[in-house]
Amino acid sequence: MKLGEHLTAILEIDPSAPAVEFHDHWTTWGDLASIGQQLDALLLGAGLGAGIPVACLLRTRPEHIGVVLGLLGTDRTVVTVNPQQGADKLLADLRALRPMVIVADDDAWQSTELVAVLDELETIGIAVRATPPTATLVGVRNRPGAGPRLEVPPGTAVQMLTSGTTGTPKRVPLAYRSLEESLLGAQHYESAKKDSGPRLATGVRVTGSPLVHISGIWDTLTSVVAGRRMSLMERFRVEDWVELVRRHRPKAISLVPSALRTVLAADLDPADLSSLQVVTCGTAPLEPATAIAFEEKYGIPVLITYGATEFAGGVTGWTLRDHHEWSATKRGSVGRAHPGTDLRIVEADSGEVLGPDQVGVLEVRSTQLGLDRGWVRTTDLASLDTEEFLWLHGRSDDAIIRGGFKIVPTDVQHVLESHPAIREATVVGLADERLGAVPVAAVELEPGAHLDEAELLDFARRNLTGYAVPVAVRVVGSLPRTPSLKVSRPTVLAMFTEGTATEGTAP
Repeated sequence: MKLGEHLTAILEIDPSAPAVEFHDHWTTWGDLASIGQQLDALLLGAGLGAGIPVACLLRTRPEHIGVVLGLLGTDRTVVTVNPQQGADKLLADLRALRPMVIVADDDAWQSTELVAVLDELETIGIAVRATPPTATLVGVRNRPGAGPRLEVPPGTAVQMLTSGTTGTPKRVPLAYRSLEESLLGAQHYESAKKDSGPRLATGVRVTGSPLVHISGIWDTLTSVVAGRRMSLMERFRVEDWVELVRRHRPKAISLVPSALRTVLAADLDPADLSSLQVVTCGTAPLEPATAIAFEEKYGIPVLITYGATEFAGGVTGWTLRDHHEWSATKRGSVGRAHPGTDLRIVEADSGEVLGPDQVGVLEVRSTQLGLDRGWVRTTDLASLDTEEFLWLHGRSDDAIIRGGFKIVPTDVQHVLESHPAIREATVVGLADERLGAVPVAAVELEPGAHLDEAELLDFARRNLTGYAVPVAVRVVGSLPRTPSLKVSRPTVLAMFTEGTATEGTAP
């Protein structure tokens, strides 16, 4: 059964059954279906059928799950747009996309600037809400205007924002075929048989993963494909999380490393988590000592997974069986390849395939990517041991992983350098106990220009996604340089670890 058919079948099993809990209110499977059906009717009325990309300002709310399921169930494309990014960046993103349709909730449509973009781009606007479940036109336009429009490759299910989207938006097309294969490959974590048909499952999945991120899309689709209810947190707060775990008593739960560290530091009563048999953890590295401390404190195995937006989900991971057999000797690995996935390590320049325990660049070949694509090179330095466990040894680029979100420093630098007062900027990652790393920036001003830290941070907030905004900046007379005149990144980092003073005016 194709993904869209399976999702539609799940929604039709028992429309009156609860599906998604949000702020103590349950939205039913029928409510989710109704949002999708009303959205479908509006799009068909505009002449926009299968294959059409729809820009979705996604929040972790029931109505947005209804939108995603409705679009995937009718073979359209979900184009993810982050409504939490700075106002200027959001509008620039939409202008660059030039979508035929923008779907958002009532809160987003309170922005007069967003409404004005509809007229500017001659784009249809649709508002969605969960209570009552509705999808309605914003304004009177019911057809898109003429002119060049957003296009996606045929067969694209989701045009997915990568977690590194910080400057010019980057989106990865995830094919329907890739998502189907990825969801199938991940079923070895489930006790249900792979060939089981559409059904409603017992239990509730507690999730705080943002729907605009691949982890949120993944949590949603794996839950719906399994017919499992969901309880949503729009933002992760450990107090809310433990209350939901205590109430719903799930057997398994996913936590990004920053959330897992927060739960560990919260020193909760292990009895509150006694229903949990396993915690899966991915999106960013987790140090082995933290996993061991979590297991010792709460008695719950931590299963590490590894994947990327480009892979439409995970490609490796630990199973509970592997954890029982190998955790004492393989701790620190990100597990073994999922079914349908092959891994190899190559020398970066020559492409020579390396042997066991040799460090090189990781390449992946997987059915979920389409075997016709062959081997796909990552930016991760890795090794494979003789039992085929994958070990990560850092990155071949300078990406900063902040709580599971990837930040490309050069993208942030380009945004900062678009300010007329800034001649050059450098962004580096500063180690952070909870989030793994956070971005910090040093900037050199144009001659005679003045810019203080508050003004610079305000500019960054308006033009960058929230997680990419530097937590601290230094305005310096001149950036430190190596003998080859490149900016010395270690010296820039030392400004923040050694407390170098800020200078606000260029010479």
